[in-house]
Amino acid sequence: MASVTGNGKQKDYVVALFLNIPANNCAILQKGDDLELLAAGQHYITNPNVTLRGLYTLGENQIEMPTKDIFTRDQVPVSLTIYLKWQLTEPLKLATHGYNTPYDALRDKTQSILTQIVAHLDYSSMVKQRSLGPDNLDDGSDASSAFLDALRTRAMDDLHEAALEYGIHMKDLAVIDRQFKGDIASTMDKLTTRALQAQVEAANVDRENSNKIKQEEGALAVARVKAQTQNTKSDADAYSVVAAAQAQARKLKIEAEAQAEATRLAAEADAEAIRVRASADASVIDQFAREMELRRVDVSRVKAFGSRTVFVPTEGVGAQVGNAMAVGMAAGMGADARRS
Repeated sequence: MASVTGNGKQKDYVVALFLNIPANNCAILQKGDDLELLAAGQHYITNPNVTLRGLYTLGENQIEMPTKDIFTRDQVPVSLTIYLKWQLTEPLKLATHGYNTPYDALRDKTQSILTQIVAHLDYSSMVKQRSLGPDNLDDGSDASSAFLDALRTRAMDDLHEAALEYGIHMKDLAVIDRQFKGDIASTMDKLTTRALQAQVEAANVDRENSNKIKQEEGALAVARVKAQTQNTKSDADAYSVVAAAQAQARKLKIEAEAQAEATRLAAEADAEAIRVRASADASVIDQFAREMELRRVDVSRVKAFGSRTVFVPTEGVGAQVGNAMAVGMAAGMGADARRS
């Protein structure tokens, strides 16, 4: 291009547009009605008829998109929050349709597809499941869960087919939230809240009953342990009493046996002493010594029983008279005992 400098001279200059496109990105250039894809790298453009249409990323993208109000089959307005995940594979298709970003192309299609799907869904079935996505699919026990899963599959299929026209590969779609509006929704929310409160109250009652049962079971276990402890203590006390009685019996037995043995030993000692004395007396040969020993015995006897004691001889006529008197006295005592 020609330009005039400060000193009034005219010179020709080359004007260039330099582009530094990061990896996994691209740019689209436009010259008239023709579009050209420019890959990642460093580029420059010197043709003034070529313009930069836009820069696009070829990696995965995700976004949460709120929708406009959609009416259910029973005319309840609902606002959805949608999770979208996609990847741009053919930027030229997107630019050909006049969209600057993939989100601009998906937003209108998603709104249209969800409007058609929600129009066939009742309010009651939407209340049962708050979100609709791959991470919270129902186990099939609910009658409406299969219908909700089928709706997600249909929305994903329709949006995937529509996105291919713009060079976009859809990877995921999920309804992560919904907000009902209007008087009907308000009334339904109140009824739902009451039902939830009733469920919470029932759960609280069940929990209280369970806690009471556990407390009773705990008290019963404590009483059982106390009873076992008392039984063990009673058994120990009884064993102690029995052991003490047995020990006392063994003690008495040992003492009696010791006493008997001591008596026996004393008797044997006395008998031995008598034998020794008798042997000693028998060994005395002198007549005078024997007479003196007899007199000593008499003196000891009188000393032991007193001077007024009459000693009856055990041999001779006196002994026979004494025996006769003793027999007579015994016979008389026996006769008196029979009469009485």
